[in-house]
Amino acid sequence: MDVLQALLSFVVALGVLITAHEYGHYWVARRLGVKILRFSVGFGRPILRRNFGETEFTIAMVPLGGYVKMLDEREGDVSPDELSRAFNRKSLGIRTAVVTAGPLANFILAFLAYWIVFVVGVSGPRPIIGATEDGSIAARSGLVRGSEIIKVEGKRTPTWDAVFRGSLDAILDGHVLNIVTRDPSNREHLSALDFSGLSIDDVSEGDFLSRLGITPLRPIIAPVLERVVPDDPAAQAGFRAGDQIRRVNDREVESWSEWVDIVRSNPDRSMDVVLDRSGEEIEVVLLPKAIEVNGRLIGRIGAEVRLPDHIESVPFGTERYTPIGAFFAAAERTWEMSAVTIKFLFKIVSGEASVSNLSGPISIAQYAGQSAKMGMARFLEFLALISVSLAVLNLLPIPLLDGGHLLYYLIEFVVRKPMAEHLQAYGQQIGLAMLLGLMGLAIYNDILRIL
Repeated sequence: MDVLQALLSFVVALGVLITAHEYGHYWVARRLGVKILRFSVGFGRPILRRNFGETEFTIAMVPLGGYVKMLDEREGDVSPDELSRAFNRKSLGIRTAVVTAGPLANFILAFLAYWIVFVVGVSGPRPIIGATEDGSIAARSGLVRGSEIIKVEGKRTPTWDAVFRGSLDAILDGHVLNIVTRDPSNREHLSALDFSGLSIDDVSEGDFLSRLGITPLRPIIAPVLERVVPDDPAAQAGFRAGDQIRRVNDREVESWSEWVDIVRSNPDRSMDVVLDRSGEEIEVVLLPKAIEVNGRLIGRIGAEVRLPDHIESVPFGTERYTPIGAFFAAAERTWEMSAVTIKFLFKIVSGEASVSNLSGPISIAQYAGQSAKMGMARFLEFLALISVSLAVLNLLPIPLLDGGHLLYYLIEFVVRKPMAEHLQAYGQQIGLAMLLGLMGLAIYNDILRIL
C-alpha cells in the first residue's frame, strides 16, 4: 500500500507540475498570436488524445516532462497564410515571453500552494528542546533542556520545520544564526548558533538537529525491552525481552530516548549496564556495534522498545495566517525557497556540496508518498517545493531547457541576429548529454539510498 500510495502521489504531483509548466507556455503563446499544434503531458507514444479547436491535447507514456508544439518553419512546412502565427516569425520579445512563461507558471503554482497551506494551517511538534549534547553547537550557545525556540532571525517558529527552514541560509552560507528561546520560567533569551563548521552535506539527510546537538522533546517512554534481535550485541550481552535499563556506567537512565542517544554515541565502546529483570538487578557488559550512517559511526545493539498503552503527546504548534497575511507569507516563502535552491545548486557546481544530495524520481516518489500520508497541507508543501525547484532548474542556461533558449535569445539580442541553426543543434546535443548524465547520477543516488 505504501508503494502504491507513493506511486499515485508521484503521478499526481508530476501531472500537476508538468501541466502547470506547459500551460504557462501555451497560455502566453496563444495570447501573443502563436498557433499551438499539440499540448502534451509526457513524452513518447500518446495514451490519450483529444482535439480542442486547432490544438491536439495528449497524455503520453513517459510522464517525466511535457511539451507544447508550436507552428514553426524550422519543424515543418507552413502555409503562407499562417506565417504570421509561426513561432520563429515572432519578435524576440514575444519569443522570450513565451519561453519564460513556463517557469513563471511553476513559481505561481508554488505561491498558490503555499497560500492555501498558510490559510488552512500546517501543524507540527513545537520546537521544545528535550536535551543538548555536551560540547555541541547548541550547548555552546547556551540552549538548555525545556527551552522553546520561538524565533529564528526575527521570524516566529511554531514548529521544528519552521526552525529548519529559517536555518537554511545560515547552513548554506556558514554564518551565525540568531535565535530567541523561551525557558521553562517564561523568560526569553537571545542566542547565536555558529554554523561555520557545518555544511549542507552534514544536514541533508535529516540529521539537522543531531548535528546541532539537540534532542527534541519527546514522549517519555520507559527503557523497557520488547524484543531482542538474536545474535546482535544486545542478545550477546544477555539482554532479554522485559528487561528495563537502570544504569549505564553508573549513570541513571530515565527514558528510552536517553538510552538510544547513549547507544548511538558509543560505537564499539564497552559499557557496564545494570538491568532490572523482574525486580532483580542484573549486571552485563554491552558492546554496541559500529555502523556508518550519513558518514558518521553510530552504535546499534538490536533491541526494540516496549510501547505503553498510553503515550503522552508532544505539544504541537500551527503555522496559520489570515488570507491577506498568507499572501505575503506565500510570496516570501516562494522567494526564500528559490534563493535556497539557487545557492544549493551553486554549492554543488563549486564542489562545496556533494552531488549525492541530488535526488531522482525514486526519492521524489518516496517523498511524495510520505507527504501525502501526513495530510493535504504537507503534500501541498511538497508540491510547492518541487515546483520551485522545477522552475529554477528550467531557467539554467542549458540547451533543451527554457534557460538554454533564453541564452540563445540573449546572444541574438547582443549580436542582432539569431544564432546559427547548426550551432543551436550542437548545443542541443550537449544539453541532452548533460541532462542524461544528471538524470543518471540522480537515479544512481536513489538506488544507493535504497541499498
